[in-house]
Amino acid sequence: MPEQTFLMIKPDGVKRKLVGEIINRIEKKGLKVVAMKMLQITEELAELHYYEHIGKNFYEKLIEFITSGPVVAIVLEGDGVVELIRNFAGKTNPKEAKYGTIRGDYAFEITQNVIHTSDSISSAQREINNFFEKAEFFI
Repeated sequence: MPEQTFLMIKPDGVKRKLVGEIINRIEKKGLKVVAMKMLQITEELAELHYYEHIGKNFYEKLIEFITSGPVVAIVLEGDGVVELIRNFAGKTNPKEAKYGTIRGDYAFEITQNVIHTSDSISSAQREINNFFEKAEFFI
């Protein structure tokens, strides 16, 4: 089975109408979208998604932001897709992200940085399972 990863267009990306631009870049890169949906993240799902940040000083602000509006959750497939999408996204802090990356081109601050991408194959699998049922895949 080819490698899969999880990408989420966060509420600021949806609000700023960047969904089409981001999907366009993904498809031009030749990656395969195998699942995608728009949803409003509940507080419970947000806590599950960001469990590794519990207790950190920015945790409450992060939960508040990610539940503030709809997101677009996407599963991508391709060789080396986890690393490829991490590079595509750019550094988490937009001030350090290179021009040509999503965050380098569109993000303003570290909390509202347009997209989330999985940082490893194991994280990708966990995040995919948190957001998608098997029946939602079109492989």
